[in-house]
Amino acid sequence: MSTIKIAPSLLAADFGNLQRDVEMVENSMADWHHLDIMDGVFVPNISYGMPVMKAIGEHAVKPLDVHLMIIDPDRYIKTFAELGAHVLTVHYEACTHLHKSLQAIKSEGMKAGVALNPHTNINVLEDTINDIDLVCMMSVNPGFGGQSFIENTYKKVRDLKALIQHKRAKTLIEVDGGVTSKNAKALINAGADVLVAGSFVFKSENPTLTIQELKEITS
Repeated sequence: MSTIKIAPSLLAADFGNLQRDVEMVENSMADWHHLDIMDGVFVPNISYGMPVMKAIGEHAVKPLDVHLMIIDPDRYIKTFAELGAHVLTVHYEACTHLHKSLQAIKSEGMKAGVALNPHTNINVLEDTINDIDLVCMMSVNPGFGGQSFIENTYKKVRDLKALIQHKRAKTLIEVDGGVTSKNAKALINAGADVLVAGSFVFKSENPTLTIQELKEITS
């Protein structure tokens, strides 16, 4: 069995039929639900917040992979734990005291994730990688769905994998943005463990089959 995880991004779901799309993910071969929380400040877009996440959680059994694209994320760590987040990812660029944020996330019983914007060098995680459960490598600029994949991501994934192995960490590598069946295998070969796919899944004619194809490509 493949250990690669597929996490459809609900940002690309049909918000008018959100329960239907959450249940589709539940009944598919997907592993996680990926939720992008945007505040309109850290990124220019606003997505959804606590009430919508609560509604999603009422129909989701699979783990909730929550990506906070917000300023001062420490304020909401406990809240997202109460809402059932399995993984809570904060942006390196939004955390003044990253180590403190990671410890706060873990103290609430969640896995601690750190996201890096495309321009941020992976070396900034050298001193904290052993405290990080998942690194979310942004392969597009955060804030909007449907963007083109940034080709430099392959190198960053390879470099991050080398850092993880050098530090003997157990950190998972997640790639978020522009993931399709055309680049999925190359990302896995570079070292990715989790693939987030939004538009590619939800805008396809058969999202369930698209998820199955991603799983088969990465197995």
